[in-house]
Amino acid sequence: MIRAIITDDEVRSVETLRRLLEMYCPAVKVVAECYSAESTRRQIALHRPDLLFLDIAMPGKSGLDLLHELGETPFEIIFITAFNEFMTQAFRFSAIDYILKPVDEELLVKAVSRVEKRMSLAAAPASMEALRYNLKNLQHPQEMKICIPHAKGFVLVHLADIIYCEANNTYTTFFLTSGKPFVSSKSIIDFELLLQDTSFCRIHKSFLVNMLHIKEYVKGEGGSVILSNNAELEVSRRKKDHFLARVKEYYKF
Repeated sequence: MIRAIITDDEVRSVETLRRLLEMYCPAVKVVAECYSAESTRRQIALHRPDLLFLDIAMPGKSGLDLLHELGETPFEIIFITAFNEFMTQAFRFSAIDYILKPVDEELLVKAVSRVEKRMSLAAAPASMEALRYNLKNLQHPQEMKICIPHAKGFVLVHLADIIYCEANNTYTTFFLTSGKPFVSSKSIIDFELLLQDTSFCRIHKSFLVNMLHIKEYVKGEGGSVILSNNAELEVSRRKKDHFLARVKEYYKF
């Protein structure tokens, strides 16, 4: 059983989500319904839930404000919101999913299923080494997607399809396996923070590379990397040691 709290300032949204959970996600037990960040904080302390369904834009404190204040979040998070512009910030909290209203029941079922998998993995008797291995596979770049906001909305891209990102003032250009560059309205720092626990590594103030696409490293003061699309990018002297350590850790050599 997944013990969950629903937080949304709109009563109708709370009721709709509860009904969807009752119909399509019988493993979820709603232990509290909250309509503000403050009431959610109290209910989290009281119930210690496994899962929080959280709206973002609420009067007073937003859902993101609440998570910043809580600091540690020993529960899974699924964002349910009408706004797509907060995706990058939301996923910094290791959220399971970000579902836009009106809620699609198939997306809801898939998100809850991922919660179940994480909970069953954590409860299974296993060594710490096996646990780390399984968690890594749950988050394998081949299976993960990133939300990339731009001026007209956003796109979802598999991490494995991103070769590297290049800073362009306050924007970021994505170079993809499709060969067509894509410009995001967010800065490269936003994406570095979002991707810090994946296969991506910052090698220069201008470059964030996907280690899955590195073909070769060329020695030098900082050196350079040659990627799968044959682009050769400079590794800054300051980033060199960190980059080489990340590669050795990722590829186990």
